[in-house]
Parts: sequence; structure tokens; C-alpha cells
Amino acid sequence: MELAGRVALVTGAGRRVGRAIALALAAKKMRVAVHYNSSSREADESVRLALAAGATDAWAMSADLRDPVAITKLVEDVAARGGSLDVLVNSAAEMKRTPFDSVTPEEWDDIMSLNMRSPFFCSQAAARHMAKGGAIVNIADLAALETWPEYIPHGISKAGVMQMTRALARKLAPAIRVNAVVPGAVLLPEHWTKEDAEKLIRTTPLARLGAPEDVAHAVVYLLESDYVTGDALVVDGGRHLR
Repeated sequence: MELAGRVALVTGAGRRVGRAIALALAAKKMRVAVHYNSSSREADESVRLALAAGATDAWAMSADLRDPVAITKLVEDVAARGGSLDVLVNSAAEMKRTPFDSVTPEEWDDIMSLNMRSPFFCSQAAARHMAKGGAIVNIADLAALETWPEYIPHGISKAGVMQMTRALARKLAPAIRVNAVVPGAVLLPEHWTKEDAEKLIRTTPLARLGAPEDVAHAVVYLLESDYVTGDALVVDGGRHLR
């Protein structure tokens, strides 16, 4: 896909990995809709940075992706503002520590609604507006491939994203391609310590942490690669090889 001038919606683009993805698409001269939930100041900064990076247009739009009605409105508003919708990147998610013995049904539902349900309904809504040649990229997580005892619901939600990617790729072909990026330690949770980071470095074959830009580069590759669909590109410094 030639990206210049195309319209992209990036969910969770106000900060962290979502922002890096939005900026990478901006550098390709795309028109970028920066979705956020409550981080309005950060989203405005993402818009400013996107325009500076080369976006032909960029704007912020708020929606609570736990609400399917809000998802439909968000996608419709992006398509109306952009005149089309060519790319969806499902980046919005949360990584919440949930020890097995204390996780509650409310925590479970909250994680699943944002991490797994919202990408599905964002994709459903976006597909209605995408012409032939559209593309969707889901951001999964290495937790989908490993077992993290303190993050079981999170891992289940991201494993669901992997299966969703394969199923949607089959369903929406040949008009729309669907792929996933599976990040490893590219940006640690804000509450993790220096010791946590050092442990990850020691157990990563490339012996370093990644960066949000590593995920963004993978997203761009998948968008530009017209003969790739249903794939999950692991960006983890080799941790899955352990």
C-alpha cells in the first residue's frame, strides 16, 4: 500500500506505543486520526508532533472504547472528517497486574472489553468504510505466547487478539488485509522498577530493551506489504526463543 495521503485511525495514540505508531504513519505523509480516551493533553501533543513529522493532516478524537456505541461513532466521525478510512491500528489497551487469587469479575470484564472486544468492534466498524486495499493492524503482546502468572487475564486477552487477527484476515480477504504486531519489552509498565528492567535485559537474547519505534516500524512494514495478511510479527529481541 502506498501510504501517502491515506487516512489512518490509531487508537490509544495519545501516548506511549500508540503515539509512536501515529508519528511513524505521519512520517509517511498519512492523514492521522489520533484517538484517546481521557489523555486529551497528550493527544493534542501527538497531533502537534504528527504534523511536524510530515502528516498531511492530523486531529484528535475522544472515545471510550469500552462502549461499542462510542466505537461506531468514532469510526464514522473519522471517515467523515477524512473522506475515507484506509488504515486502522488497534493499539489501545491496558496491562493490569491481576494476581490469580484476587482477580475480580469486574477486573476481568474491564480488561477484556478494552483489550479484546474493542479491537473487534473497531475492525467491524472500520471494514464498513474501507475500500479494497484497506488494512488493519492489531497490537498484541508477548503475553499471548508466554505464561505470565501475575497477568493471566491480560495474556488471555492478547491471545484472543492473535486469533482475531487470523480470523479477520480470512474473513475480510481479499479486500482488506489484517495483521498483528507482537511486542516484547519495548516499553515497560510505568510501575515497573529498574530491577525489573534489568531482569528483562538479562533474559532477552539481544540483551537490551526495545523501543516503541520498533513496534511502529513493524506496523509500517505490514501496511506497506501488500502480500502479507493473517501474520503476527514478533518484535521482542528474541525473548520468544527462550
